[in-house]
Amino acid sequence: MSLVESDRTSVDPDRKANHLCVLVHGLWGNPNHLDYLAQSLRKKHSEDKLNILVAKSNSGTYTYDGIETGGERVTQEIEELLQELTKDGAPIEKLSIVGYSLGGLIARYAIGLLYSKGWFEKIKPVNFTTFATPHLGVRTPLRGYHSHLWNAFGSRTLSASGRQLFTIDTFRDTNRPILSVLADPNSIFVRALSLFKHRNLYANIINDRSAPYYTTAITSTDPFVSLDAVDIRPLKSYSPTILDPDRSVSPKSTKEPLQPFYTRLSSTGQDLLTRIPLYTALVALIPVATIAWTINSSIQSFRSNKRIQLHEQGKGLDGYRIPLLMNGNSARSAVSGAFRRVNSAHGQDYLPDSPDDDDSDVADGGAVEDLPKLELKRTTSRKADFPTLALSDEQFEMIRNLDRVGFRKYLVHIQHHRHTHAAIVVRMQKPAFDEGKVVVRHWLDEVFEI
Repeated sequence: MSLVESDRTSVDPDRKANHLCVLVHGLWGNPNHLDYLAQSLRKKHSEDKLNILVAKSNSGTYTYDGIETGGERVTQEIEELLQELTKDGAPIEKLSIVGYSLGGLIARYAIGLLYSKGWFEKIKPVNFTTFATPHLGVRTPLRGYHSHLWNAFGSRTLSASGRQLFTIDTFRDTNRPILSVLADPNSIFVRALSLFKHRNLYANIINDRSAPYYTTAITSTDPFVSLDAVDIRPLKSYSPTILDPDRSVSPKSTKEPLQPFYTRLSSTGQDLLTRIPLYTALVALIPVATIAWTINSSIQSFRSNKRIQLHEQGKGLDGYRIPLLMNGNSARSAVSGAFRRVNSAHGQDYLPDSPDDDDSDVADGGAVEDLPKLELKRTTSRKADFPTLALSDEQFEMIRNLDRVGFRKYLVHIQHHRHTHAAIVVRMQKPAFDEGKVVVRHWLDEVFEI
């Protein structure tokens, strides 16, 4: 039995640890995806120091069921364990929560529910960490018909989670996407997040096709589109995998000398020749794979909708269906949200100027004690070093709000495997994912407070 299985299914009455760490996996995931995280956490902190819960209630296609449903399931798991530990004479005094991919959004929802139920009056929130979490959703802000096609197609193939990740959903009576509500400074979710002593995120700078850099790092720019055009600065002792969070990247001061024409032509020709077999295979496989994916997605979406209906009808949900906003601004937010959604439908692919200067730093961090009411109008900013992505108005607002709460942002440069989304948490134990072990070591040695 793995550590993950052991720690999530039993409670040792002899353990007197007063700190609980909850791990939440991502889309299509299961608890085993977080095996390495859990094992490393346990190796660092013994059972008398730390309890570990790897959430299991959203395994597999249950992650199709949406952030709200997933968050309620995880909250229920946490509450049941807290009550069980208290009954066994080992009450929890400190709470940490870690979310991987979609699990980070589910975790942000769950802490809002815990906050609303008064748990944070009894338990100190310590660490909140996300790995490769799409905080802004996964709407593709790239130019071209293929990006618009993906945004339209992808949002309709993953049931509730798909609509929410592409921000085309309307959450309850807010007339806004759930991700917008999760980042509202007047919501229970941001209030809960602000109480954590440490708020950290890890974001891949390249090759994360599941959750691109801009959304996992909560930023409106992507300096890493062309690594040849920038200087990146690794963090000492974790080089070259972890970048320095205080000065991670800057444009190169001088351009590389242009190679002779025949050299560039030869290189391009060789590259095309080596890719011909791949392109041929893709032409043959993509139509078949698309049909199979669509059929499977339709089936899973149907099953997901049924599960959501049963979940809505289930017992014990009354405690989770609480007011989401902390004051009387719900109606105003709903109306303004409707106007923003209409306006963003006519947006352009790229913006000529940066919409504000609060999110222009690539690796900004730092917590704030208070959450003052924010002015959410676009402001004129200094000229940015990197072009601004064509995000929606709601996404720009999310960036402002979440940066105001404050995340310490650690950028990850995984170079030896193209599936960086899996490698960042060592989702499978294989040598190609060893760079992810550096990420986990940094998290345990430099970030996680027991």
